[in-house]
Amino acid sequence: MPKKLNRSFYARNTVEVAKDLLGKVLVHRIGEKELKGRIVETEAYIGAIDKAAHCYNNRRTERTEVMFGPPGHAYVYIIYGIYHCLNIITQKEGEGAGVLIRAIEPIKSLEQMAVNRYGKDLSELNKRQLKNLTNGPGKLTMAMKITKKNYGDDLTGDRLFILDDGYKSFKIAKSKRINVDYAEEAKDFEWRFFIKDNPCVSK
Repeated sequence: MPKKLNRSFYARNTVEVAKDLLGKVLVHRIGEKELKGRIVETEAYIGAIDKAAHCYNNRRTERTEVMFGPPGHAYVYIIYGIYHCLNIITQKEGEGAGVLIRAIEPIKSLEQMAVNRYGKDLSELNKRQLKNLTNGPGKLTMAMKITKKNYGDDLTGDRLFILDDGYKSFKIAKSKRINVDYAEEAKDFEWRFFIKDNPCVSK
């Protein structure tokens, strides 16, 4: 029986949480619909030492305030003025750290995800659209209808949460994070983790 991840899962070292989130199932309940996707790619961000983190050097703003709150909450922000990104807050309260969910493998309500992402029925999607349904941080949030309304959501609650269904048959690969070339030495941190050979990984 799948189990919802509890607060103690998130209240650990961010890099370890980023690895351990691989294979877990992200769930978003919207009314009676339940959208599910298996997490296949993540990135760790630790504000205390990481110039790529929004809260580097304990920078607290209205946008980043949730990053300093209790672990196991959602930090949702917008990039390029359009796309939402979902981060999971980790470590101890006050430390400012989180894991970006970069890609998922859809496993439930694909029909709804297709409508959310493309405004089309699943049967109308071509191969390229199917491949690009959830293989990026802005794509997966669009498909799963995760928006700024989810900012601060408690992941031990019943709207947005993560399940462990026991799936472990995969190998983990790592690399430098994507699109953080501005972050000086932090651009070389190998804090991107992904399920090796999974077709839904972003790159």
